[in-house]
Amino acid sequence: MDLVFFSLGLLALVIGAELLVRGSSKLALSFGVSPLLVGLTIVAFGTSAPELAVSVGSALSGKTDVAIGNVVGSNICNVLLILGSSAVITPLTVHAQILKQEVPIMIGASLLLLWFAADAHISMAEAGVFLALLAIYTALLIQQSRRETIATKDEYAQAMPTRSAWDDRRIVQVGLMAIGLALLVLGAEWIVAAAVTFAKQLGISDLVIGLTIVAVGTSLPEVATSIMAAIRGERDIAVGNVIGSCTFNILGCLGATGVAAQGNLPLSETILAFDLPVMVGVMFLSLPVFLTGRRIGRWEGFFFLCGYACYVTWSVLAAKQNAALPTFRWVLTWVALPIAAVLLAVSLLPTRKRPDA
Repeated sequence: MDLVFFSLGLLALVIGAELLVRGSSKLALSFGVSPLLVGLTIVAFGTSAPELAVSVGSALSGKTDVAIGNVVGSNICNVLLILGSSAVITPLTVHAQILKQEVPIMIGASLLLLWFAADAHISMAEAGVFLALLAIYTALLIQQSRRETIATKDEYAQAMPTRSAWDDRRIVQVGLMAIGLALLVLGAEWIVAAAVTFAKQLGISDLVIGLTIVAVGTSLPEVATSIMAAIRGERDIAVGNVIGSCTFNILGCLGATGVAAQGNLPLSETILAFDLPVMVGVMFLSLPVFLTGRRIGRWEGFFFLCGYACYVTWSVLAAKQNAALPTFRWVLTWVALPIAAVLLAVSLLPTRKRPDA
């Protein structure tokens, strides 16, 4: 029954996020809001609604490890798994000027979280800072959307929900948003309850479940959005969805979770010593690719996927104190990390910009 409720919870999250994004997107467009702005705010933030629902629900239930692990794990999943999968499907080249500004913001939010986490606790004041920065970030996106090129606006317009008769009425759009939110809340409650049961049965901590199973499950909307955008050739959206979701996860999810927990949001030693630094490292790993405007090729996407596989394997082995952990640690330290460092150094070398596909 726990597996059934977990599966139903994931289904409710996916459907709820889709209904919320569709209803809010079409409602915003009906009021004359730019498709670009809708794509960078409502769509990007809407696909992070499952993370928000699960993290807030976990905090209210006293399962703070699941709440923190979900946010950190989802950000690692967003870059390594989702961006990697999208790049394997088709090489990604980022042209939109706004993305060059959003990546440093994403990294800045990660560093701010690392700073706030130094005392192993997210206070109410720090949660308030996250929410205030989210408001400033959204205002910046609104200002940026007014300066975007016609080509970029057209690209985002093509990714918006297609026009249809049944959901053209605003009352229907509001209804879709309400149903979507209800499904998100219900799905989050089922997932948290089932995940805690899984952790006890498997002998794995709530944190590891949050970092892996729950993180991947709540990232399904980002998976669908980015992969479909990559298949359709809308590469700015495939990348922008990942960046926007990572930023929202930190500023929005952790901010709201800290407020819901009334400032009682502790961070475990495990997440401070390993998972949080890994998340920040992954954010920096994406920096050369985005800031140089180079193509994210299939081999780079495959490299991201391998990195995510290593992270999940390490988390599970460490949680179970498996005998293979020392060997795996040696391979990571003396083989995988040196290779990653070389590839990162090569990506920083000045090369002639490759033509768009």
